[in-house]
This record gives sequence, C-alpha cells and structure tokens, in this order.
Amino acid sequence: MSVKKRQKSLASGRPPASRPKERMTSERSRTIIRTHHTLQKEHVAALKRGDTAAALEIATAIERNGGIKTYQAASKQGQAKDRGGDSSKILINWLQQSKVIGAKDHGHYRKEKPSLQCLEVGALSPSNEISKFPGEIHMTRIDLNSQDPSIEKQDLMERRLPASDEERFDIISLSLVLNYVPDATGRGDMLRRITKFLRPIKGENEVTPTIGPFLFLVLPLPCVDNSRYLDEPLLLQIMSNLGFTKQYNKKSLKLCYYLFTWNGKVTTRKSGKKKLRDKPAMNNFSIVLQ
Repeated sequence: MSVKKRQKSLASGRPPASRPKERMTSERSRTIIRTHHTLQKEHVAALKRGDTAAALEIATAIERNGGIKTYQAASKQGQAKDRGGDSSKILINWLQQSKVIGAKDHGHYRKEKPSLQCLEVGALSPSNEISKFPGEIHMTRIDLNSQDPSIEKQDLMERRLPASDEERFDIISLSLVLNYVPDATGRGDMLRRITKFLRPIKGENEVTPTIGPFLFLVLPLPCVDNSRYLDEPLLLQIMSNLGFTKQYNKKSLKLCYYLFTWNGKVTTRKSGKKKLRDKPAMNNFSIVLQ
C-alpha cells in the first residue's frame, strides 16, 4: 500500500490510505469517524512533543483505520438522505427565512442582483442542497483531500487572502470542520481567518444585500454541551469578539447548527482556556483566541 505525502499545516495528522467501500453501516461509519478524530489528535500531540516513534506508530494506526479517504466516505454516509444528512439543507432554510434567497418553486428572489458568493470549507460533495440554487448562489468548494474535480484541494489556512471585495464571500460554510482542527489555538486562528474572507456589509443602494454576510457553523453537539472548557454562552462570546451575531441556531441529537451575520468589526480581545465545569465523561474541546 502506498502512502501519499502528508498535507502540511492543519492536515499534518491526516495520512491517506486505501479507497473505501461505497457503502457502510451507520455504526461502522460512526466508529471510523470517532477513531480517526482520536488518532489524529494523538498524532498531532506526538509531533508537538517531538516523539517521532509515537507519531509514526499513530500514523500507522490511522492508515489501518482507513485514512482520510475512509473518513471522508464515512462522513458522506452521514450526508445520505436515508440518514438525514446534508447540513446545507438547514443553511438554505435559514437563508430563505432571511429572504436572502427564494424558494426553489417560487422563482428567484434576487432577480437582477448578482449571485451570492459562497465558500464551502471541507466540502464532500458538489451535489448537496445548496448546489440547487445556481442562479442565486455561486459555490466555491475546498477540501484538504478533495475526491471530486469540482472541489479544490486546499487548506483554508493556506488559501491566499483576498486582495479586494470582489474576491471575498457573502456566505462561508464551516460544517464539521472546526472540530477537526487538532488544537484550541488553531480553532481560534481559523475563526479569525474566516473574517478576512467575508465581504463587508454594504448599504441599501449597493449590489450586495444588507443582511449578512453569513457564517454557517456546525459542530458536534458534545463540543458545546459536554465540554469542560466551552459552552454555548462562551461560544457566542467568542464569536461576538470576532464581529459575529447569532441569527439562528438549532440542535439535533448529535449536532449543533448556527447561522451568524458579521458586522465587520473584529476586536483584539483574547479568549483563553478556562475550565467552566467538570463532570465524568466530559471532553476537553475548547477555542482560544490569541
């Protein structure tokens, strides 16, 4: 089995492996996802402390678990219709409630206005729900290990910063991406970097809508509801420090969804790691703003 050269930066713990089977049980997909996340975090921790032997051993374990390709296949299974997936359905619903776009069966709401520019980070498929609005939303899709030619292979943290508003986006989708970043500081850095890609709000006479720009954020529910270092009030405070205001939110049995608008004002406030609560079986997920 050949192992491709690893991605750098946030992808340092994600060695690829063999191509997975097309279909798997929900129990198997959950096990693959949980194991991959655990091993990936352990791999990054080993690299940080300079333990190359442990890092190599963990990388081998990641490969045995199927690597990034199997992990992505498991994630795609979660997006299948028969499993209630595809978080972009919720994003579309909220954009319609905000009257930013129209219903598919009622014509285009934006009429002569240009399409909204949306950046989907960690894209798994070019045919999700948000792809069904080509006249109103123009999609740019990136992923660390793209499996489709219409998805650019790219790390958000290495993407070139926009040189003008024309290169920025009205919507950024960050669905089950932030939790993949292996450390708290890296998560804060990603959220801060997101603001550099959003198009600043303009007035009533401008071509862009007065509502927005938007950040769609999806996290596993335990990251917010079962962490020693993060709860929803703290998450919203961190987002507020970066200029984000919550417009909508929803929780399912496994995930939490948020739609934020951005006011263009990023503060220099720091947010450290502080224990908020401590009970058995809690996790250590956190976000640190430096």
